[in-house]
Amino acid sequence: VYDVTKFLEDHPGGDEVLLSATGKDATDDFEDVGHSPSAREMMDQYYVGEIDVSTIPKKKEYTPPKQPHYNQDKTSEFIIRLLQFLVPLAILGLAVGIRIYTKSS
Repeated sequence: VYDVTKFLEDHPGGDEVLLSATGKDATDDFEDVGHSPSAREMMDQYYVGEIDVSTIPKKKEYTPPKQPHYNQDKTSEFIIRLLQFLVPLAILGLAVGIRIYTKSS
């Protein structure tokens, strides 16, 4: 565990980089950047101690939300309602189309 509070203002990458890694294992974040040997030596002065692994909270497992099962009966009801709307609309459209076609001839 490292307390880098005193280094926030002096960090070349800005304080946001350090603040985004607080409260978690930032080893990968530190290693990915490719710090110089002098930066690694500097870490000694910010060393606080080892973390007790038993105090780390376990990660929560993702459980997807429960979805209602597919209901075949409701699908047929939906199709019937859709047809009850679309069939009269199609008939009306056909009638208007015939009216316009016969009027222009």
